[in-house]
Amino acid sequence: MTKRCGWVKMNNPLYVAYHDEEWGRPLHDDWKLFELLCMETYQAGLSWETILNKRQAFREAFHFYDAQKIAQMTDADLDGLLGNPDIIRNKMKIYATRANAQAFLKIQAEFGSFDHYLWSFVDFTPIDNPVKDYKQMPSKTPLSEKLAKDMKRRGFEFVGPVCVYSFLQAAGLVNDHEETCDFNSARKIIKRF
Repeated sequence: MTKRCGWVKMNNPLYVAYHDEEWGRPLHDDWKLFELLCMETYQAGLSWETILNKRQAFREAFHFYDAQKIAQMTDADLDGLLGNPDIIRNKMKIYATRANAQAFLKIQAEFGSFDHYLWSFVDFTPIDNPVKDYKQMPSKTPLSEKLAKDMKRRGFEFVGPVCVYSFLQAAGLVNDHEETCDFNSARKIIKRF
């Protein structure tokens, strides 16, 4: 029988697939990183399951996370999304998606890629934490506080240290799979929280 991290909701195939195929795998594709960051910002105050269930609708609403197109959306375009029952209709989060696309594009221009900017915070090597029980994982770390502060300075919104830590875990910059999880990558470098 396959062993997974204790937080996985086994009754939702989207949740299981997300854990098995995405969460904690080192991600280097700018488009996928941007989508994942947006999803993490939508989650603030909500469950991850809610966001996963609305993922496809978010993709359709936001031009499949084409940052150039999102950055050019008008207030009228964004206000129109407030009537879409298939997404989270929080005006601040919807407007933050445009602000984040604009900040994302500036980072790409400055660093060559969003990937390079992010991974520089971990010296281009995933941080591998020995997690025995997911309930013992921190909700934020000095790393997530540092990155959140820098991202806010660059114009990102809804990127507090808790959101950023979830993003780092999801994008594989931090490996927080439980040690007994079959999807835990090989532990080559151990760095503590």
